[in-house]
Amino acid sequence: MSLHRRALLGAAAAGAAFSGYALRAQAQANSETYLNEIYGYGPLKPDPYKILDLPEGFSYRVISHAGQTMDDGFFVPYKADGMGVVPLGGSRLALLRNHELSPRDLNYGPLGHGRKLADKLKPEQAYDVGPDGYPLGGGVTTLVYDLKRQRLESQHLSLTGTLVNCSGGVTPWGSWLTCEETTLSPKAGLGKDHGWVFEVPARNRGLIDPVPLKAMGRFQHEAAAVDPTTGVVYETEDSFDSKGLFYRFLPHDRRDLSKGGRLQTLGFRDAPEGGDARNMKGSEPTWKVGDRKACVWIDVEGADNPNEDLRFRMQKAGAAFIGRGEGIFWSPEGVYFTCTSSGPAGHGQVLRYIPSPQEGQAGEADDPGYLELFVEPTDNRVMDFADNLAISPWGHIFACEDRYSETLRNHLKGITPDGRVYTIARNVFEGNAELAGACFSPDGSTCFVNIYWPGLTVAITGPWDSFRA
Repeated sequence: MSLHRRALLGAAAAGAAFSGYALRAQAQANSETYLNEIYGYGPLKPDPYKILDLPEGFSYRVISHAGQTMDDGFFVPYKADGMGVVPLGGSRLALLRNHELSPRDLNYGPLGHGRKLADKLKPEQAYDVGPDGYPLGGGVTTLVYDLKRQRLESQHLSLTGTLVNCSGGVTPWGSWLTCEETTLSPKAGLGKDHGWVFEVPARNRGLIDPVPLKAMGRFQHEAAAVDPTTGVVYETEDSFDSKGLFYRFLPHDRRDLSKGGRLQTLGFRDAPEGGDARNMKGSEPTWKVGDRKACVWIDVEGADNPNEDLRFRMQKAGAAFIGRGEGIFWSPEGVYFTCTSSGPAGHGQVLRYIPSPQEGQAGEADDPGYLELFVEPTDNRVMDFADNLAISPWGHIFACEDRYSETLRNHLKGITPDGRVYTIARNVFEGNAELAGACFSPDGSTCFVNIYWPGLTVAITGPWDSFRA
C-alpha cells in the first residue's frame, strides 16, 4: 500500500488532538454501506473528525498512532494489525499489538525514516536483518493502559526483527503469541527463515529474546488461540491462494511452548482423501450454514516446512482445505475463526470448531470434534472479508472487515451467539484501511481496535448493555 502524506498528517493530528478526549459522533446516520440483520446498537452517526463512525452514545479515544516516540525512544511502527489484552492487576492492562511490516517497509519500523535509531538496537535484540543489514521492522509493541483513568500509561517495543506479524493470540498465562504471515527465507536475501510463532510476555518491560517456537510449524501463520482447559493451541493459515489448513498444537508442557509438542492438521472423517470447507465461488457448495462435519487430526511431518509445501503434502494425507483462515478466538462454546474470502459469494465465512470431550486424547477417535459452518454472508453489506476477531465478555463475536474498496468502507461487525450480524463501527479515516486487532478489556467496558494504516489504536466505550435484537 502506498504512503499518503495526508493520512500520515491526519494520524499525527488525531493523536495530538484526540488522545486525551473522548470523541462523540453527532451527525445524521448513513447506512448505505452496511446492512444489519438485527438492530444491534442502532444506526451509525457520522464522525465529525472522520475517523470512526459509531452508534449514538458511543465514543472513542485515539490512544496511540504511528510515528509517535515511545517511552523507550523508538517510534511506534506502522501497519497496526492483530492485538490482544492481558490484565496487569487493578485497572491496568497490557495491549500487545502486532505490526505487519514487510522487507519493503524500510522506513516505517521502530527505527524511523532512514533507520536513524539503528544504534539504539543491539544486534542480538532483533531476530533478523534485511538485505541492507538493518533489522527487519516487523514485531510487537506493548501498551500499558489504565481503564480507570482512561489513558495510556506507556508504550514500548517488545519484539523486533520479524516479518509480517499479522495476528496472534493471548495465552492463559499472560503472554501474546505473535504470528509471521510469510515464509520468506535467505533465498530472498534475509538472514533466517520466517513463518514462525514468537511468544511475548505481557509484563516484560523491554525487548524479549526473539526465539521462534519452531515446533508450532512454519507457514503463513495468521493467528492462534489456546484452550485453557486442555492447553491445545489452534492455529490458522492465511494462504493467499485460499488453500490453507487448520492446525492444532499439542504441547508437551501447557505453560511452556518452547518445550515442543505435536503439530496436527484437521481433516473430515467422511473425506479421507482430503476435504474442502470453502464453498468457493463457482463451485458446488459442500455444506450450508448450521452443518457440522466430524473431524480427524493428522500428524504433521516436517513442520519446519523447508520446501514450503506443507499444506499440499498434508492435503494429500487427508487434511481439509480452509480458505484464508484468519482471526481465531477460543470460547467455551468452541473455537471460532474467520475464512476471509470463502463462500459462494466470496464474502467470507466464520467457522466454529467444537472440540472433542477427549480432545487430543486416545478416546478422541470414538468421540470426535466437529467443524461447523457458523456464518456465510451472501450480501457484502452484511459482512465482507471478516479478518481479526474477538469474543466480547457477553458472548458476541466482534469481527474486523478487511476489504480494500473504493466504494465499501471497512466495518467492525458484531455476531450474536445464534449467528446474526450487526454493525458496531465504520472506518471513515482516509484510505479505508482494514480494521484490525479488536479486543476487550476484562470488565467489558472498552473495546480496543486498530486502523491498520498508517496505524491508529482507539479505545471505544459506550452503552454496551443497550444491545437490541
